[in-house]
Amino acid sequence: MEEDNRPLLSPEQTGESYSNRGSTDSLDFKAKRPFHVEPRNIVDDDPQERVSAEAAILNSRVQYYSRLTASSDRLLSPPNHVIPGPEELYIYSPLGTAFKVTGSDPSSKNPSIITIFAIWNTMMGTSILSIPWGMKQAGFTLGIFILIFTGLLMLYCCYIVLKSPKAIPYVDASDWEFPDVCKYYFGKFGQWSSLIFSMVSLIGAMVVYWVLMSNFLYNSGQFIYNYAHNVSMSDLEFGTNDSDKVICPFPKAEPGGNHTMGKLYLGNSGNETSDVSFERWWSKTNTIPLYLIPLLLPLLCFRSASFFARFTFLGTISVVYLIALVTIKAVHLGFHLEFHWFDTTQFYVPEFRLLFPQFTGVLTLAFFIHNCIITLMKSNKHQENNVRDLSVAYLLVGLTYLYVGVLIFASFPSPPLFKDCIEPNFLDNFPSSDVMVFVARTFLLFQMVTVYPLLGYLVRVQVMGQIFGNHYPSFFHILALNIVIVGAGVLMARFYPNIGSIIRFSGATCGLALVFVFPALVHMISRRRQGLLRWPSVLFHSFLIVLGIANLLAQFFM
Repeated sequence: MEEDNRPLLSPEQTGESYSNRGSTDSLDFKAKRPFHVEPRNIVDDDPQERVSAEAAILNSRVQYYSRLTASSDRLLSPPNHVIPGPEELYIYSPLGTAFKVTGSDPSSKNPSIITIFAIWNTMMGTSILSIPWGMKQAGFTLGIFILIFTGLLMLYCCYIVLKSPKAIPYVDASDWEFPDVCKYYFGKFGQWSSLIFSMVSLIGAMVVYWVLMSNFLYNSGQFIYNYAHNVSMSDLEFGTNDSDKVICPFPKAEPGGNHTMGKLYLGNSGNETSDVSFERWWSKTNTIPLYLIPLLLPLLCFRSASFFARFTFLGTISVVYLIALVTIKAVHLGFHLEFHWFDTTQFYVPEFRLLFPQFTGVLTLAFFIHNCIITLMKSNKHQENNVRDLSVAYLLVGLTYLYVGVLIFASFPSPPLFKDCIEPNFLDNFPSSDVMVFVARTFLLFQMVTVYPLLGYLVRVQVMGQIFGNHYPSFFHILALNIVIVGAGVLMARFYPNIGSIIRFSGATCGLALVFVFPALVHMISRRRQGLLRWPSVLFHSFLIVLGIANLLAQFFM
């Protein structure tokens, strides 16, 4: 019965997920080459038409020929001239029914502007919160240069990934993703290694999400509690006293400084006992990460993630609001800059710091879209503009990161605070009583609650599909996988809630394979087989591999 459920032609080649097999909107007629049932073979006009014995015999004949050779070999595939037009296409089901293909006309493709902003929206993630911190670690001037340089390198490697299926001769690779390309060039090793490194990026993102959701839930609850009980932040908190208050949660230069998010003093309606009890049960590291388990673990076990996909627009709203928040804060705070090229002063950091690899690790994940760029570009209406649209999308992403990083770093009030106080999540530099920041945290919390199950679904599909050949082998398999993922998030949120370090390690790890090593090797092998490989190209792409290795190793010495 399992064989009857396979696609009729090229099952390995298509690489479809089970969740997409029921959808006919994304069919590429020549690539998937669906079985054609002529209209005269349809017995009646029911929505699921029964096919005649003639069509069933022809279908068996097509299956017989497709098994005579490998799925990637087109020698025994039906020639293109017998593939009918879109209006005459039917897909034959093993159950004896034929479904008419609809919605595959070119008008369903997206124009360039939609494709560009889809890439921008996909790439804009939690890394934007760590850009100011990374710029502080590298130094302001060096940080700007590294952001531009890393963005250009990531764009070029993404271009290689996008072009890699088209460079494979004698094989219809129109439906291949980059792991399929790695399998073609490097066999099982390429397939499994690309899967493992892709899992590092996904699980790393899920761990960062858990840490951030704990952070946002804690601060949002703190805001509501303080407002309801007339509780205000004390002057003992290390920060500015302006209307737009900025805080330094962990001031290193203060020996007796406050090492919490701030003490509270009670208003007229306050009660010390209830306040202590609230702090015990509402702790950012001890209790909040556990409170998220009963909410998110059941959501991860849903068989389909289509419901959560409807809320992806919240990501765009959150990023736009963050940009507006950064702009307003910068206008109110003004710029506070002094340039000290190599020497550290009391309030400022040098323009060039040896901690810059921490920023390169963050940027590797911030610009990472290589594992899904081929899929995103397939929906582009004008395929000849793919390179241009990809470049424009990277330009917009780079400008967004540069805008947020420069404004937060430049407007951070030094003095009286130290530039070194900029947190890995720059929202932590604003008190929980800030209304605009409270709105941002609430938006981001709801967005992450809806995106987190989508990330878990991607992990499940890739892991379970590779190991068991089924995306949902059983409820207990899925539950065990989800417990491992959730456990990793809870442990990091409790014992090491530093999203900057988590992002830089996961970014440098997945970037080593999927950004630097595999794209460079695929390009060189492809050019060599075409007889077009030259020594300058070898030197440059070997340099990319060395950069990827150095980027990962440097994270362990920072």
